Amino acid sequence: MSFTTAVLTLALTLPSGLLGPSPGPMGPGSGPPVSGSGPVRPGSASPVPGSGPMGPGSVWPVGPPPPPVLRGWEPPPGPYAPGHRGVDLAAGAGTPVLAPVAGTVAFAGPVGGRGVLTLTLPGTGSPPLRTTFSPVAPLVAVGDRVAPGTPVARVAPGTHCARDCLHWGLLRGERYLNPLVLVEREPSRLLPLPPLSPYGG
Repeated sequence: MSFTTAVLTLALTLPSGLLGPSPGPMGPGSGPPVSGSGPVRPGSASPVPGSGPMGPGSVWPVGPPPPPVLRGWEPPPGPYAPGHRGVDLAAGAGTPVLAPVAGTVAFAGPVGGRGVLTLTLPGTGSPPLRTTFSPVAPLVAVGDRVAPGTPVARVAPGTHCARDCLHWGLLRGERYLNPLVLVEREPSRLLPLPPLSPYGG
């Protein structure tokens, strides 16, 4: 058996999930179930799909294309310790902010002198996940249900970054999480090939 034949034979016998990114637990083409009493706002026409835990319908909140990450998530060692409880995305003032997944607007207004928007993500456990954006000028109201890719705010001028940016957070209860899990692809998983005979057999 030649090397090429051995590789093709192994590829055809492996489960498809071992050869590349697998869809999130919500299933292909779906975000979390949408619930709530507010009106449903349609998504934008051209978001860039991701394949994070919310499924392949998730989008980056800025873009397309996905923006540079100016500062990543740096979880603090304790509830009052210093850290960076989210990520900063490069985005100029006035840039549209898109809902990364389906959710319900839980808060839209000023906090400490800057605009904040919070979405609750139904179907993500108890307590449900919440994703936050600041500084922003909200375009939606509390109770609105939004689909992935819906414009929910515009980036407002702020002093959080040396340049204008969007601070994006993710929480479950009071615990901060890395919001990039909503959009980042999982690494490909390949099984190691068995050693081949030097004689090709």
